[in-house]
Amino acid sequence: MINPERLAETFSRLVQIDSVSRNEAAICSELRNILNDMGAETFVDDAGNAVGGNTGNLIARFRGSVDVPVMMLNAHMDTVEPGNGVKPVYKDGVFTSDGTTILGADDKSAVAILLEVLTVLQEDSLPHGPLEVVLTICEEIGLQGAKNLDISRLTAKFGYALDATDTAGIVTRAPDANHLKFVVYGKDAHAGAAPEKGINAIVIASKAIAGLTIGRIDHETTCNIGVIQGGMATNIVPNQVMINGEVRSHDPKKLADLTQTIVSAFETAVQDYVPQSAEAGRPWLEVEVIPDFTRTHIPDDHPVVILAMNAAQNLGRTLIPKITGGGADANVFFSKGIMTGVLGTGMRDMHTVREWVSLSDMLLTTELVLEIIRLHAL
Repeated sequence: MINPERLAETFSRLVQIDSVSRNEAAICSELRNILNDMGAETFVDDAGNAVGGNTGNLIARFRGSVDVPVMMLNAHMDTVEPGNGVKPVYKDGVFTSDGTTILGADDKSAVAILLEVLTVLQEDSLPHGPLEVVLTICEEIGLQGAKNLDISRLTAKFGYALDATDTAGIVTRAPDANHLKFVVYGKDAHAGAAPEKGINAIVIASKAIAGLTIGRIDHETTCNIGVIQGGMATNIVPNQVMINGEVRSHDPKKLADLTQTIVSAFETAVQDYVPQSAEAGRPWLEVEVIPDFTRTHIPDDHPVVILAMNAAQNLGRTLIPKITGGGADANVFFSKGIMTGVLGTGMRDMHTVREWVSLSDMLLTTELVLEIIRLHAL
């Protein structure tokens, strides 16, 4: 049966292992040893080489005792900054950090839950089908581990990623996303002695951005300008500025149209710029549109959804299909033919030093995953 104290101890131990993106080797080694001791067949792929990290994705196979289709279970091993030196605090059933770092519940709450599930399966000799546990690297920096996963290593065609908040929901729809990069080139000059000889790249970029609608565009579309870098000193007309942004939408046409709107705004700002002197020359622009991840769209009546909803019902709970504006490894798995629903672990305030998760929520998800596995084996 599920052991709450063991789950809490496992989670506390895992969050104290530093694993910021590209530096997951320590936790990967620890988890591989645990999974090997459970009798899994494990291997680490070469994704780390592709992303400049110190380890790859960890995949563990459990044969199972029932002849049913293979199920994939997924979580990611990496965390965001500030994620080194985490000191977990447990009080009144809730885990937090000491306030100087993130907690790492995103996504080590999921990893701890999966380890507890696997332990209970073995301790109680519960019937289960074959399982492929996929623990990825670099999810937090653009799903890079999943994108570089050697998919030929997997045989599962469906599964569940544990990487959301709501323990009463299963995420079945997530958006497409484009990453946008702009570099506006002007011309440097002395800002006091000869500003008319320069072209202010920051001013041009600012005019482009000022004409945009940023944030929530409609119920299924968002965009953001997130990074601006440029200039060297206040007495130098800036000759270059870099802008990074993104567009997300559940509608591919809206994604394409909004992407083009933003690109056009920068093109127009450059084209319409009037230099203060002929000597200054003309500004110019570099544009790069990078598909970040593709959408997930799983019908509500798909078996992967029905199985999870039936499992929740058996536990006296309700599980509701959810739409999210975020991306997860599930987006990548979906694009590679693995129907992957996303389950919540109860983690809150992720990516901040205020992050927290309750043990009771983690226990709810542990119960749900165990029941999903039990039902699938019938």
